[in-house]
Amino acid sequence: MTTASLETPGTQSAPGAALKLFTACFTALADNIERVLKGKHEVVELALICLFAEGHILVVDVPGTGKTTLARALAASLDGTCHRVQFTPDLLPSDITGVSVFRQDSGRFEFLPGPVFANVVIGDEINRASPKTQSALLEVMEEGQVSVDAVTHEVPRPFLVFATQNPVEMAGTYPLPEAQLDRFMMRVTVGYPDHASEVEVAGGTAVGPAIAALPTIATAQHVAEFAQVVRERVRVPPPVVDYAVRVAAATRELPGVRLGAGPRGSVALVRAARVRAGARGRAYALPEDVKALAGPVLAHRLVLAPESELAGVTAADLIAEVLARVAVPQPTAGGNGSSASGA
Repeated sequence: MTTASLETPGTQSAPGAALKLFTACFTALADNIERVLKGKHEVVELALICLFAEGHILVVDVPGTGKTTLARALAASLDGTCHRVQFTPDLLPSDITGVSVFRQDSGRFEFLPGPVFANVVIGDEINRASPKTQSALLEVMEEGQVSVDAVTHEVPRPFLVFATQNPVEMAGTYPLPEAQLDRFMMRVTVGYPDHASEVEVAGGTAVGPAIAALPTIATAQHVAEFAQVVRERVRVPPPVVDYAVRVAAATRELPGVRLGAGPRGSVALVRAARVRAGARGRAYALPEDVKALAGPVLAHRLVLAPESELAGVTAADLIAEVLARVAVPQPTAGGNGSSASGA
């Protein structure tokens, strides 16, 4: 599937037809990215869920595992604008958001947009920038706008911040504050490839030319319209919403947690579950969608107590504990997989 063969969802009169188009687009994008990122279907799917759920993603992993490759392949698969920012300690907030300059010929200030004005913004090694510079992303990641000199500027839609972080090398880095971590819909790791995939990568062509040769699958307009299709035509039954909220709330009651997931976490969990259901061709979300996404969506929002860190307990361990404790909604007779029927 390419942009030439991809129809506009708005031209489909039947609700099911538009959802089928979204499912086909999602699958085609995943297959396209996996041409250069071998053996990482799950993380590719999570990145695409963030894209269509209009969220942001933070990829934390050691060097050489394909963090930037994933971001570049995703951007190459879309016919939209993409800007990459290499975060460094001397980077200024205006280097990201833009700056107003005085034009002598007109006698007025003119705003010059920064790299954040793009459909996909790749923030490489985001934790190398100072907290002052990191804070320049807070407004745009939450509200999709940038305020400079008391003037608000809207960023294009869709808008995805794809940030990478190296968790090993700490020299010259600044930890991301909780307020910024909370603005990322997901935090994921790529991980090392399996042996067969690494052999294929090592014996294949260079990654750079392969990414440049990737065909465009969808336009920015397609992504925006499909995001609307998912919002309008994929239902999250009330028991599934209740389950997502109970999972998020349970993280606040764990003895080993100093700060649990807030309401933004439960909202993100429901939005992501809706997209995951649509990607699988379902017009309704299931509790299994919530369970599959609870780790990537909620784990980075937890602040562990010192005793938990000393004991080697991870946020992922605590999310698994919560999922084991919180009761899952049971299907009803004649339902479609959750306790609330409906498509």
